[in-house]
Amino acid sequence: MAEAGGLYYELHGPQDGPPLILSSGLGGSASYWAPNLAALAERHRVLVYDHRGTGRSDRALPDVVTVDDFADDMLMLMDALGWARASVVGHAAGGVAGLALGMKATERLEKLVVVNGWASPDPHFLRCFEARLNLLRHSGVEAFLRAQPIFLYPAAWISANTAALDAELPHQIAGFPGVENMEKRIAALAAFDVRGELYDKFVPTLVLIAEDDMLVPSSAGSRLYRELNGYWLETMQKGGHACNVTRPDFFNEIVLKFLGS
Repeated sequence: MAEAGGLYYELHGPQDGPPLILSSGLGGSASYWAPNLAALAERHRVLVYDHRGTGRSDRALPDVVTVDDFADDMLMLMDALGWARASVVGHAAGGVAGLALGMKATERLEKLVVVNGWASPDPHFLRCFEARLNLLRHSGVEAFLRAQPIFLYPAAWISANTAALDAELPHQIAGFPGVENMEKRIAALAAFDVRGELYDKFVPTLVLIAEDDMLVPSSAGSRLYRELNGYWLETMQKGGHACNVTRPDFFNEIVLKFLGS
């Protein structure tokens, strides 16, 4: 087990490959990137890690958690590995953490891919977070996790993969980071707002959105793209919030093309 500063991490790919950090969403797990890891690690030195407060990382969190804390953890891992610069592919929470990293240490970030992310709180995903928190508080962890696929995946994909989702549920329950930690992470995401703070000289950024995302509407990604004053925008017509899981080959192709551009 590799660990630095209380964070579990793994390295994949050639040691001399360009450094690439994959940062997952609310769940915070390194294993989220399993469908993409082989393709992205073919040429890149890929770092995946469990976010602080989740998985195999230190479960202790401060009273108040911010997205800047997520960015600081990525910088800490880069320092531990001796990486002066790295690119980041971040999904939702990981994507906005990449934005925060770029704002506080632009010189450390090579390129950024924000997957189904945002520049400011969106009324729809705030409503979704509220519903999920009510499930967690009043119906318990299992109900929260059983409802999770509804927000992550398209309906047809859920139907076709129900057996696999059911088989994964006991492992998700066993590894759940706790109600308090989940509440703190959701509060950090709901408070993230960088409207008017991104600028023309921000690092090259790909904003990747899924039109059928049931959690973060594609309009939130479009607004982020406008805040960045251009750069790259790619739209997947299908795939849902976790589009890298449901359509990994198409996702990998888009990301690798951008990273190699």
